[in-house]
Amino acid sequence: MGALRGLFLTLARHGRLVLIAGLACGILFPDLAIIVRGVLPELVACTLGVAALRIGPSAARGSLADIGISLRLVAAYQLALPLMLAGLFLALGWNGPLATALVLMAAAPSISGSPNLTIMTGNDPAPALRVMIAGVALLPLTVAPVFLLWPIFGSVGAIALASGRLLLLIACSSAVAFVIRERFFPHPSAETLGVIDGVSALLLAVLVIGLMSATGPAIIGTPGLFGLTLGAAFAINFSLQLAVYGLSSGCGHQRSRVAWSIVAGNRNIALFLVALPAVITDPLLLFIGCYQIPMYLTPVLMKPLYSGHAETS
Repeated sequence: MGALRGLFLTLARHGRLVLIAGLACGILFPDLAIIVRGVLPELVACTLGVAALRIGPSAARGSLADIGISLRLVAAYQLALPLMLAGLFLALGWNGPLATALVLMAAAPSISGSPNLTIMTGNDPAPALRVMIAGVALLPLTVAPVFLLWPIFGSVGAIALASGRLLLLIACSSAVAFVIRERFFPHPSAETLGVIDGVSALLLAVLVIGLMSATGPAIIGTPGLFGLTLGAAFAINFSLQLAVYGLSSGCGHQRSRVAWSIVAGNRNIALFLVALPAVITDPLLLFIGCYQIPMYLTPVLMKPLYSGHAETS
């Protein structure tokens, strides 16, 4: 048991490298990626549960003011932004697979791992969890205008059903985690939190392998398309993070600033894989795989900015 605890503490100390290892495995071993993809729902549930276990019920609830802010952020992230992008792309006459992917990314809620990524930067993960839950709960409402504007022929009802399943998954996994936290370690030690962080890093690394199934073949078969798609994924992800981080300066919520930035750039576009027809989603698989790379490199590449913020919060 002591050896296992030591292993997870080591994984926690090197969490950013663990994420990079997951990315590399997903790219180098596409057959393994296909296998892991079959258990993605279970991995998402475990990731959510570990994040909730780390945060605890009190921090996750927050205050009424926090709830109001979360709702406003969801409206900006998942409604205003995708409508703006869709309008711009339609005005330019651009409606190809990459344009569709960018619109859907903007319309998606936060990834389930956003609290975990926030932890890896040394910042408070609770605001990320609150925005993620609000985003999933409101997705059926926010996605409808986007679907009406963008001609992707998807079913809003199917999206509502997928969103409902994800919300139920979040509720169940978080409830179990909160009960465990309150029953066994309501006031966890630093070492216990370190073990939880190590488990979280390992789960995220395995999770990303399953989302990279289209990336490895594209590097070999269509390197030009891969490079363009990867560049677009980096540009949209980090531009959103930097924009929110800059705009939230001096807003009076310094402890939430990094979490809001990470949520802005890291979205669960993979959610649409279960709700849209294959004719729409198949061309998006390369972008979804490429998009995992800036996501999982966020704690590495944004460390100088976000870690500096953590020290002054």
